[in-house]
Amino acid sequence: MALSALRGAFGFLTRIPVGHDERAWTAFRESPVTFPLAGYAIGGLAGLALFVPAPDPTVAAIYVAWLYLLTGITHIDGLADLGDALVVHGSAETRREVLKDTTVGVGAVVAVAVLVTSLASAAVSLAVDPRAGLGLVIAAEVSAKLGMSTLVCVGTATHEGMAATLTAESSPRDLVLPTVVALPAAAATWPHPAAGVSLVTGLVSVTVVFRVARRRLGGVNGDVFGAANEIARVVALHAGVIAWTQL
Repeated sequence: MALSALRGAFGFLTRIPVGHDERAWTAFRESPVTFPLAGYAIGGLAGLALFVPAPDPTVAAIYVAWLYLLTGITHIDGLADLGDALVVHGSAETRREVLKDTTVGVGAVVAVAVLVTSLASAAVSLAVDPRAGLGLVIAAEVSAKLGMSTLVCVGTATHEGMAATLTAESSPRDLVLPTVVALPAAAATWPHPAAGVSLVTGLVSVTVVFRVARRRLGGVNGDVFGAANEIARVVALHAGVIAWTQL
C-alpha cells in the first residue's frame, strides 16, 4: 500500500513515468505523508542541475528547465489561473468561474513571469555553492509538499473535483505524520540553519495562500494546490539563500 501511495504521489507531482492506475491514486489520496516523502526525491533530482559545470546564470537556467521537465507545468498552470482569478473584482463565485476560463489574462502572465524570474534569480545564488544549494533545494521542495499536505488536511474544496477527492480523505490530525517526516529536511544544510529557515518559510507562505483562497474563493481547488506548491518553493528558496548568506 505504501509503495502504491508513493507511486501515486510521483504520478501526481512529477512527469516521472511511474504509471497511473486507480489503486495508486486511491492510496495516494489517503496518505498525505507521501507529499513530503516525494518532496525529498524531487528536490534531490532537481538539485542535480546545480552541479553542471557552467557559469552560474547558465546553471540557473538549466535548473529551471530541468525542474519543469521533471515536474511538468500542471502546478504552474494553477498559479496562472489563480493569478487571473485574484485580479477579478466580484464575488467568490465569479472568481471561481475565472479559474475555469482557459483564456490567459494579465494576472496569469504577471504571476508566472514573477515566479519564473524569482526562481531563476534564486538559482543563480544556489549555483555559487552547489552542495549548500542542493540542501536548500531539497528543503524547499519538502516545504512545498508539506504545504500541499496541509491543504489536504485542513482545506475545504470549493467544488467536486480533484481537490475534493484529496481533502475528503483527511483531517487536521492527519497532518502530524507529514510534519514529522518533513522535519529532517531542516538539517539539509547542517550545521547551518538555512534549510530550517527554508522549510518554515515555505510552509508559512502556504498558510497565506490558504487564507487568501478561503477568503477570495471560498476554499481550495486544484489550482490553489498548484499555486501553493509553486509559491512555497520559490519563497523557501529565497529565504534559504538569505539565511545562508546573512546568518
